[in-house]
Amino acid sequence: MRVDQFDFDLPNERIALRPARPRDAARMLVVRPGKESLLSDQGVRDLPAMLQPGDALVFNDTRVIPAQLEGTRLRGEISAGIGATLHMRTGLDRWKAFVRPAKKLQIGDDILFEGFGTRLTAEVAEKGDAGEVLLVFNRSGPDLDAAIAAVGHIPLPPYIAQKRGEDDQDRQDYQTIFAERDGAVAAPTAGLHFTPELLQALDDRGIEQHRVTLHVGAGTFLPVKADDTSDHKMHAEWGEVSRETAEALLAVRARGNRVVSVGTTSLRILESAAQKTGAIAPFAGETSIFITPGYRFRAIDALMTNFHLPRSTLFMLVSAFSGLETMRAAYAHAIAKDYRFYSYGDASLLFPQEGAV
Repeated sequence: MRVDQFDFDLPNERIALRPARPRDAARMLVVRPGKESLLSDQGVRDLPAMLQPGDALVFNDTRVIPAQLEGTRLRGEISAGIGATLHMRTGLDRWKAFVRPAKKLQIGDDILFEGFGTRLTAEVAEKGDAGEVLLVFNRSGPDLDAAIAAVGHIPLPPYIAQKRGEDDQDRQDYQTIFAERDGAVAAPTAGLHFTPELLQALDDRGIEQHRVTLHVGAGTFLPVKADDTSDHKMHAEWGEVSRETAEALLAVRARGNRVVSVGTTSLRILESAAQKTGAIAPFAGETSIFITPGYRFRAIDALMTNFHLPRSTLFMLVSAFSGLETMRAAYAHAIAKDYRFYSYGDASLLFPQEGAV
């Protein structure tokens, strides 16, 4: 499909620079394709009433690390400033990263990162396309994790970082309350809306809560530069669906209830784990699944997600689920009604178009 079919105009003032307070005070647009009342303006706190007892929510328990590093390339007596965004760990002492400016780096170069009394160095072991390199650090395992935490910054999405700098509040705001497993460089933002009070309300309603992991990579911020979706390459991300979660979700569907993905990251790992029969199997490994209109969903029945960038792979995904024209209408409605967009913005609860599941 042509990428320009997923374009739309978004006023700059609709981009949220801070989350709602409290988190569950955000608005939520409910989208029901094929229904007379296609769009319904609700709030995140209305979520329990939108679901039935026995339904299940699936959250991503990844934790955002301070993966934005600013350093200095060292080569003899010549030095140069380098920015690196870690996006996938490939070993105890190595990460794939996007760097800028990539042209200044050669294989074998050393980069020094410093901050808060910590010195961390990395060697450029490989160079790939689009500014991607493999960095091999002088520390390993938990020692490397601690050093990255000391010298790194939370990698705010570009559309926020271009307007303001990262601050201490972001270290709290840009984590979900489910965050347990270090490895993401971007938050699973639909999960940012949840509070202990909302989880209790869901529990009181009889809604199950389950966890999966997908370590969101920096590729989530990359624009789709191709003219056709078939020419776009997704960067791989690591994820896991445990046997316990897989079996629990099978039981949910076996009794006729719905599996509701909280966020596109949870959806992508569930779809990666789904068999052709629709059964969800245990899964652990990399996924580069790219979902566009025409895809038939096997693992989920509804999706809670934020509002996404024009021409992005995520807007393509929600268009595959609820229909391109439906989502264009939903986004036009959201813009007209002053919904807040992107990572710190409001939410939507999407149901599938006919034939999508």
